[in-house]
Amino acid sequence: MNSHPAPFDDSPVRGTSLHDNVAARLRAMLFERHLAPGEWIDEKALAAQWQISRTPLREALKVLAAEGLVQLVPQRGCRVVELSDDDADQLFPVMALLEGRCAFEATRNATPADRAELQRWHDELERFAAAQDRDGYYRANHGFHTLVQRLARNRWLDRATADLRQFLRLMRGRQLKMPGRIDASINEHRVLIAAMLGGDAARAERSMHDHLMAQLAALKALRAVEREAAPHNDPLGGLDHAQL
Repeated sequence: MNSHPAPFDDSPVRGTSLHDNVAARLRAMLFERHLAPGEWIDEKALAAQWQISRTPLREALKVLAAEGLVQLVPQRGCRVVELSDDDADQLFPVMALLEGRCAFEATRNATPADRAELQRWHDELERFAAAQDRDGYYRANHGFHTLVQRLARNRWLDRATADLRQFLRLMRGRQLKMPGRIDASINEHRVLIAAMLGGDAARAERSMHDHLMAQLAALKALRAVEREAAPHNDPLGGLDHAQL
């Protein structure tokens, strides 16, 4: 049974850096799939829910536009970006290289406490995989990958990976909808965690790389299934029109 995405925070926004707080909430809405690719953002409704003026909301949207997460359309407003098939084909191999290197360096640098933390996150993945809880698995997967990135302790690698990870998050959740994908993913994670806990940095790097490329393959397979199931409803097909 699948859990629901994290609840949408509709409480009033407070804080000294108001537009930064608003930007953080908007990112969370994107990554937790409260806003779908291509969806227009209702500025008036959000401003009312969060009890703020539209000025800090628009400043926050400019921040997200600079990050490439939303598009500002003159005379129309703002909408969530839609990532294309080509975007996926180009992004996942780059992230496979970056995250593979993160796994290599994290394995090489890990302390006993670090390995214990990795195991705790993996245990969460196992729990959600056993329950076939897609949303829980997605969030635990993000936590695990973020931890690996942090444990690499390489600020340049961290910066490059973090910049691209936010785009990956717009697509990563979709691949878990492919039948059998959660089971395949947890098997990939078992290979990865065994390499990391065993101190085999080279194997950890290969395993992480293969894990990312398997996610891309699952996205492509899902796209093919969706096209076959509804060939007349989505003439352009692809990732562009699919919700996360």
